[in-house]
Amino acid sequence: MLKSMFTKPENLKMYWKEFMHQCSEIGVGSLPIVIIISLFLGAVTTVQTAYQLVSPLVPQATIAQIVRDSVILELSPTVVSIVLAGVVGSKIASELGNMRTTEQIDALEIMGINTRSYLIMPKIVGALVVVPCLVVISAVLAIWGGRVAGAMSGILANDIYDDGLRQNLNTYNITFAMYKAYTFAFIISSIPAYYGYHVKGGALEIGRASTTSVVISCIMILFADYILAAIFL
Repeated sequence: MLKSMFTKPENLKMYWKEFMHQCSEIGVGSLPIVIIISLFLGAVTTVQTAYQLVSPLVPQATIAQIVRDSVILELSPTVVSIVLAGVVGSKIASELGNMRTTEQIDALEIMGINTRSYLIMPKIVGALVVVPCLVVISAVLAIWGGRVAGAMSGILANDIYDDGLRQNLNTYNITFAMYKAYTFAFIISSIPAYYGYHVKGGALEIGRASTTSVVISCIMILFADYILAAIFL
């Protein structure tokens, strides 16, 4: 399926329009849930980290360092991608499955259009563009959410939290997070597209394909998470 996507566009303007539409659907459409999840991820991580570091020998700024590294390395890329697999993946699978069962894909092929290139490639490329942006937004909001939660609950003051954020920052963690973001973006978009495109049957099969694509995407995200960690860390 992926190999047959790479053909010369029949109408470049229509392909660009579809690409921008997918960027809007995947990126802007997922932004509210990403914002909510990120803020609470950071807040919960700060509170639980403070709960475990009860020793007076451990500086309070260490809490901010742990929250920062946990959010950048694991929480934002992985948790947000799993949520997006449910939000975006089910939408892609059901959309393509509906087009297949109503014979819209067959009609496009009769017109001489490469349906894999026109329907699937903009979704995958759009996800590769916007999902890393969502991961960056998520990491920033999660760290800020941890800062607000720390101040509101009286765990640590804002200036101590800010000092902790600046201490011992390893910029390679950010690079590694981007590796994960691009890998997960490809998984989120390609697997549901495959299951949706190859649906056979009616409405019941569309639901099954959508559910199967989300489950397999989540499993593949966790598997890829382990593989990337083993290779790059």
